[in-house]
Amino acid sequence: MSSQDGRMRAAVTNPKVVVATTVALAFISFWRGASIVLSDLASSMFYAGGAAEAAVGKAAPWFVLGVMMFGFAIRGVYLESCSMYVRGGVYVVVGNSMGPVMAKLSVSALVFDYILTGPISVVSAGQYLGALLNEISELLHSGYHVNVNLFAAGVGILITIYFWWANIKGMHESSGKALRIMQITTVMVGILLIWCLLTLLVAGRWHLPPAPKPSNLVFAESAQGWLQGTMWMQIPLVVVIIAFGHSLLSMSGFETLAQVYREIASPKMKNLKIAANITCWYAVLCTGLVSLFAVMIIPDDVRPQYIDNLIGGLAMNLSGPYLLKLGFHIFVVIVGGLILAGAMNTSIIGANGELNRVAEDGVLVPWFRQPHKRYGTTFRMINMIALLQLATILYSRGDMKVLAEAYAFGVVWSFFMKSLGVTVLRFQRSDQEYKMPLNLRVGRFEIPIGLGLTTLVLGSVAIANLFTKQVATQYGIGFTLMLFTLFTVSEKVNRRRAGVEPKGMEHFNLVHQFQVDAASLHSRPGCVLVAVRDYQRMDHLKRVLEKTNLRRHDIVVMTVRTVTVGASEYDLEDNQLFSGYEKELFTRVVNLAEKEGKPVGLLTVSATNPFDAMAATADRLRSSRLVTGVSARMSSEELARQIGQAWERLPEPRHPFSLEIISPDRPSVFFNLGPHPPRLWPEDVDLLHDIWLNMSEQEQLGSRLHHRDVVGLALRRLRKDLEQGRDEIVTEAQRELRHD
Repeated sequence: MSSQDGRMRAAVTNPKVVVATTVALAFISFWRGASIVLSDLASSMFYAGGAAEAAVGKAAPWFVLGVMMFGFAIRGVYLESCSMYVRGGVYVVVGNSMGPVMAKLSVSALVFDYILTGPISVVSAGQYLGALLNEISELLHSGYHVNVNLFAAGVGILITIYFWWANIKGMHESSGKALRIMQITTVMVGILLIWCLLTLLVAGRWHLPPAPKPSNLVFAESAQGWLQGTMWMQIPLVVVIIAFGHSLLSMSGFETLAQVYREIASPKMKNLKIAANITCWYAVLCTGLVSLFAVMIIPDDVRPQYIDNLIGGLAMNLSGPYLLKLGFHIFVVIVGGLILAGAMNTSIIGANGELNRVAEDGVLVPWFRQPHKRYGTTFRMINMIALLQLATILYSRGDMKVLAEAYAFGVVWSFFMKSLGVTVLRFQRSDQEYKMPLNLRVGRFEIPIGLGLTTLVLGSVAIANLFTKQVATQYGIGFTLMLFTLFTVSEKVNRRRAGVEPKGMEHFNLVHQFQVDAASLHSRPGCVLVAVRDYQRMDHLKRVLEKTNLRRHDIVVMTVRTVTVGASEYDLEDNQLFSGYEKELFTRVVNLAEKEGKPVGLLTVSATNPFDAMAATADRLRSSRLVTGVSARMSSEELARQIGQAWERLPEPRHPFSLEIISPDRPSVFFNLGPHPPRLWPEDVDLLHDIWLNMSEQEQLGSRLHHRDVVGLALRRLRKDLEQGRDEIVTEAQRELRHD
């Protein structure tokens, strides 16, 4: 063997390998996705009803229930946006429809909402727990008493730190905790609703709250804002819109639906619809009905003392023994603490998702998007979000009024901009997998009535809130402009840097190895290995992602970095093994995998011969199938022959696997590598059977002769004939190729 052949063999048996991992994607079920959204959306039932009643009076439950029903329209907006963009947050949708300036303003307002959502939720949880401790202390006639505000701030800080670390480790673990929290919450809500109905039946009184009309609305002075004493407060439609706006905080959390879409498992759109429906109906039953029952059951003279603890007050005014009600009240407080704490988790996920969308567009410097070396998460963004939320809690000192005054500014404006962006895109694109209902077709044009009405309502409420929520407007605009300025300056810094990568590129952690290792790829034996090289031609990868059952097979995507023969003797630099081309290639791979909701392993192998590298990698991973696309330089048969020869060059024992070559416009072609039973033509099977019948009639053979004996004899005779007259046999074999 020549020295050159030796180096080639070395390159095959001991290639240089790069395992690339992007931001960890733990694909989740629709139950987990709905739980993450509900951890924010359903948590508002603990304070939304009380906040709305404090603002507009006893008719508030009807507006809260109306907001929950309006959530189905918001659901349609988000489903349509996600059908166009896997990463379909406000920034992406508004940016593609109305430009980068409006996109940065929209996401700035939304991040402000997320930064406040977490603190107001965990501080509210601390308020529930602090009030419970004082209540138990009074019941036991103990002198122990906690400062509820400071206690709430301390609890809020601890909860924030806990979910910060959970998100650093990855969302799958966090979503599991959110699912368990929602399971416990569902038990509590079920008991509460049934008990409320029994209480109304026992009392025999079904006094509904006043109808939601202007004459029944009693606005607090702070709820009128700059419109107090103006003619606008005399216009019935304006008054109803203002009341609706004061109840809209109960719908905060829908933007998280777009963030978890990236992690929703296959089939993505079907699972997203289920998650969205679960979210909407759950919110109606929880926030809507609980607010309604609270006004119907709690006496008017008692309810004001429970305005910040509405469900606790509802529990104590149910029918039944006092100790039983007290026990249920404790259960309510515990569940409230859990779900309100879970809202911190969703706020971190939501803010992190939006900032990632911004960073992908080159608005934030790449430093923020570097994945964690162990967990693969964008830990620097998570750190920044958590620090801002901790600072907010410390500044408020646990006072809910300070937090509530500035809350919900961003959510209505982000909803409005998102809905407006989706409406604009309806006229610019026609590839929506899902369209919001109520569309009127006039000739070739389609008028999106449902989208238009939803956008009109959101725009009206956003403007009303701008003039009625003074503190929210002042601080919200200030924070939005500050964040917008940060984005703008950071984007200019990025543009001035030399060699800034194209927009939308993933960041990868690189693990350098000298041997392909299934453990580092987290792949099981029997995986499907997909070879890619041209990011413009990945139809074969798309087909594998569509049809592979992940319960049976993992998917590993590999590319070969071809090097010269001498390069295998030296260590290669990082940019030689994983250049900008590999980065763009794997970015496209990740995008396809996200769209299908299926995780993939990423692998770069350096080798002098790409066929040797593919065969050796499939052998070491114990793959069941190697999949390639068609080659522009050779036929599928020649490609299969080259890979087959590479398999033959592998050292014993060789792992057998099948080769699938996928063409965009033709059925797949399969080849078995290694010893395998041949697929015989029907006429050859008939010929074999005829020969067996003929020979088995001989008395010396009889029933002892089998078809396999005939085949074995024929093969040995063929080998002997090859040794004596190869040319004649080759000529006959060429005639047999007519079957192909």
